[in-house]
Amino acid sequence: MALLHHPVVVRVPATSANLGPGFDALGLALTLYDEVEARVTSGGVVVEVSGEGEGELPGDASHLVVRAMRRAFDVLGERPAGLALRCRNRIPQARGLGSSSAAIVAGIMLARGLVEDGGARLDDVAALALAGEIEGHPDNVAPCLLGGFTIAWTEDGVAAAVRREPAAGIRPVVFVPEERGLTEVARAALPKTVPHADAAFNAARAALLVHALEGDPGRLFAATEDRLHQGYRAEGMPLTADLVSRLRGEGVAAVVSGAGPSVLAFGVGGWAPRPMPGWRVLPLDVDVTGARLGGELA
Repeated sequence: MALLHHPVVVRVPATSANLGPGFDALGLALTLYDEVEARVTSGGVVVEVSGEGEGELPGDASHLVVRAMRRAFDVLGERPAGLALRCRNRIPQARGLGSSSAAIVAGIMLARGLVEDGGARLDDVAALALAGEIEGHPDNVAPCLLGGFTIAWTEDGVAAAVRREPAAGIRPVVFVPEERGLTEVARAALPKTVPHADAAFNAARAALLVHALEGDPGRLFAATEDRLHQGYRAEGMPLTADLVSRLRGEGVAAVVSGAGPSVLAFGVGGWAPRPMPGWRVLPLDVDVTGARLGGELA
């Protein structure tokens, strides 16, 4: 057997997808992390969860990290008799910050780490393809795996991505509400077709956003304008839509984070967030390393 029998720990970052106009394509890794320790056992599956999702997430084989591990083990050609996991979660659940993508990437990384030569047998290209297959779209799994700012797409049904280095001085700030949201519900609000003018508008803004994030942060306000998804979702997330509108009214480049309901704002030019009643305000940085094995569980 090529299975290793010492514990393995992975740290995976939160992510924000879309970033305004980059619907299902652009994503950013954030310095807010879940950590998971896994070890091979003689039988059964036990999952201990603390922090976000404690008392809510399953403690058995139905946990998403375990399901992702098993998919990865199948690719690696190994299957342990049992698993024991300890999860220390800091990424808010169902808030548009990539908690499910973090779980999927964590599972794939842990399976690689528990198999001898797992990184060679399932490299980052294959890991991204598998994560995108499990998640259904690659815009969150790409930055979670690779770190930094990513452009993701699917080619012949297979997820792919390129990692870009964000400019110095970009400071993401996340506003997290108490309410939760579901990606499926948010997607259901989108129309099947959009006006050609809106599609052209977003194509230009998405291209400008890549430029702004890589080296011209002063253009982030214009670059984060969107006509493809945020307006259609506003009715289902009125508090989110209101906060985005208020921040943009102050000249802040603010967008819905992923499918919401969290809000992502870019702190540039000395802007600093103020307390917002009903919102948890998290000043963060861009994570530049992505998912990483090693260390000890905090």
